[in-house]
Amino acid sequence: MVPLIFTLSALICSSYVNAAEADNIHSSSKHKVHEISSRLLSEITVHGFLLWASFGFLMPIALLVMRTSKKEECGRRLKILVYTHATLQILSVLLITIGAVMSVKNFDNSFSNEHQRLGLALYGFVWLQILIGIFRPVRGSKGRSIWYFVHWLLGTAVSLLGIINIYTGLRAYHRKTSRSTRIWTIIFTAEISVIILFYLIQEKWDYIRRQGVILGHEPVQPTEQEISPRNKLKETVGEPC
Repeated sequence: MVPLIFTLSALICSSYVNAAEADNIHSSSKHKVHEISSRLLSEITVHGFLLWASFGFLMPIALLVMRTSKKEECGRRLKILVYTHATLQILSVLLITIGAVMSVKNFDNSFSNEHQRLGLALYGFVWLQILIGIFRPVRGSKGRSIWYFVHWLLGTAVSLLGIINIYTGLRAYHRKTSRSTRIWTIIFTAEISVIILFYLIQEKWDYIRRQGVILGHEPVQPTEQEISPRNKLKETVGEPC
């Protein structure tokens, strides 16, 4: 009987020890998974910030700066605008490259979703746009018009697709982390709305000024078509022969 009791006691102690070791291993592995998830979460956040800063801020600003230079024929002001545009684009490409390196190094790049596929295409288009910008013809040369159209078209497409990819990135972040991205979506939409509003005002700024809406100091003179026949008749009668 005594040997049986010792045997049962040994088995019970052994089971408790094994259970404790299993709990320690489970908690250790769970803690390790938690650490990996926190690290991955921070890397995803940095990746998103870099891509927002490039596609969502620097590129649209560079586009607006270049539109300002349309009416500048030559001179110091034109050079400042062109160099500002180029500097913003270079900074944007650097941030995009850092974000792409982070993606290749730390993320699962199976290209199974639209965010990864569109991001890969955008990265190629960005470097193509940089090369086109470097090898631009001199103003007044034969191929300048074609170059300008291609550069403008590709730059506009990259900016629009980059903004779209930020939205797909927010959706991918939500699916990956189960965290809400509503507030960031609202903030980013408000920012893009302000940029679009500025873009539209920039397009019609001179027209608005000519209408006297902005300055308000110079009265709007009626055109010849706006003068009624009766007023014309009064002017004609009042004039000396």
